[in-house]
Amino acid sequence: MKRFIPLLIALLTMAPALQGQNPGTPLTPDEEEVLMRNWIITLGSDEFGGRKPMTEYETKTIGYLAGQMKEIGLRPAFGDSYFQKVKTISTVSRPVGGKFRVKGSKKKVDLNYPADLVVWTARADRRIEIPAAEFVFCGFGIDAPEFGWNDFEGVDVRGKIIIAMVNDPGFYDASLFQGRNMTYYGRWTYKFEQAQRLGAAGCLVLHNTAAASYGWHVCENGHVDSNLALYDEASGNAGELAVKGWFHENGCRKLFEACGIDFDQTVAAAKKPGFKPFVLKAKGNLTMDVDYEIQETCNVAGVLPGTDLADQAVVFSAHWDHFGFGTPDETGDPIYNGASDNGSGMAAVLLLAKKYAGLPVRPRRSMLFFIPTLEESGLFGSEYYCEHPAFPMEKTAAVINFDCIAPEPLTHDVVVLGGGACELDNYLLASAGAQGRYVVFNDDNSDGWFFRSDHFNFVKKGVPAVVIEYGKDLVDPSRPNKYPRADWYHKPSDEYREDWDFAGTLAHVNMMFGVGLSVANADLAPRWYTR
Repeated sequence: MKRFIPLLIALLTMAPALQGQNPGTPLTPDEEEVLMRNWIITLGSDEFGGRKPMTEYETKTIGYLAGQMKEIGLRPAFGDSYFQKVKTISTVSRPVGGKFRVKGSKKKVDLNYPADLVVWTARADRRIEIPAAEFVFCGFGIDAPEFGWNDFEGVDVRGKIIIAMVNDPGFYDASLFQGRNMTYYGRWTYKFEQAQRLGAAGCLVLHNTAAASYGWHVCENGHVDSNLALYDEASGNAGELAVKGWFHENGCRKLFEACGIDFDQTVAAAKKPGFKPFVLKAKGNLTMDVDYEIQETCNVAGVLPGTDLADQAVVFSAHWDHFGFGTPDETGDPIYNGASDNGSGMAAVLLLAKKYAGLPVRPRRSMLFFIPTLEESGLFGSEYYCEHPAFPMEKTAAVINFDCIAPEPLTHDVVVLGGGACELDNYLLASAGAQGRYVVFNDDNSDGWFFRSDHFNFVKKGVPAVVIEYGKDLVDPSRPNKYPRADWYHKPSDEYREDWDFAGTLAHVNMMFGVGLSVANADLAPRWYTR
């Protein structure tokens, strides 16, 4: 469903916030485009090697970003440094013998790696052993009081391996949760977090291609070779789940059959209210050998100090990391340059920093230009920042995040994901309206995209955010996007080209310039409508 909100109401709502502001900038549109192109050309070049964290290319990337921030006139965000160190653990986990043997009430089965399941750990242990492990099927693995749903009612999961279906009940029944608009309860990351809160030994997320929005190959490719996580030196990550993983439907079916349970009937029942979790009549010896390495990477951030509200901040973010060198494409190119993902986002943040720094009057709130690491690995850089922020989360007014924003042709519409939840809606409506464009609030979050970029770690801490997506109402239908996302996303073909269209990209950036300035100068920070 899409909701069109009248522009007049928005402009009236925003009038006090916009009054007396000077959103002008000494940069001409041509100068803005040249700056953005040059930043993308540099950051997406072969010389930056695909910007993989914890390689020589990280050193080059973060050094360049800090140099640009200094040249613009930003102050270091972390004391006297533009860098925030982030400690990580990289693990490669392998079941001993390439399988887990499980004895059910009916027969024994082997759960083979990686065909039946993909497993890993974030603990700094050379071997993970869970003798006589018990399994408990917990439906979607969700405890959501506001939706009247508890998949853990009446069962003790402590020390057990939880099996939890991906997505949430709304994917199958539009009357439940938020229908096809996935809630965070549907994300696999939530399943792990909830399992850890309840003291489980592990969690296996039951994969389904439609519900996950990607095939089993994504689970394999993303977790077989290495897995990154934040690392706590004091504990060695002992508080992490011993086992995390994805469970193929065929593997889960084997386990259920070994226990005399009908897989299809059980899964169908779990999709409906009133389902009761249960412990399977099976035990298995789960043993994994683990290779791990403790490493360090960096977030980068600079600050434009505010005036009378300088202890508060508006955050502009865009991750710097990409995949480095990988499997060559059909042309033999092995470099995943990441020109759009996320050279374009970084260019937007730098351009906004330059525009705000050039204002004749500083904004009231400080502005933090935050370029985190490890977004592609699980939003870990922004997660670490939100636990160790330069400005407290309660004094962070909003976060404006940029991810893959070029190339994009100019559209009459601005599509907003996550709208309708906070007062940022009003700022967006006013800023888009000033450009003669209209806002479309898009409720389709069936693939969970709202939860898959760095702004979401701020949202989890209570900071308002929305996501701007590609519009569809082209100003010039004869100039459609020559480079649709499917052609380059996470591929070596994500390279800068001279014929990239920047009209829509720059319109978005300048729209968010207005949003950021309004938030920075407002008496009150944006609030959530409901929390």
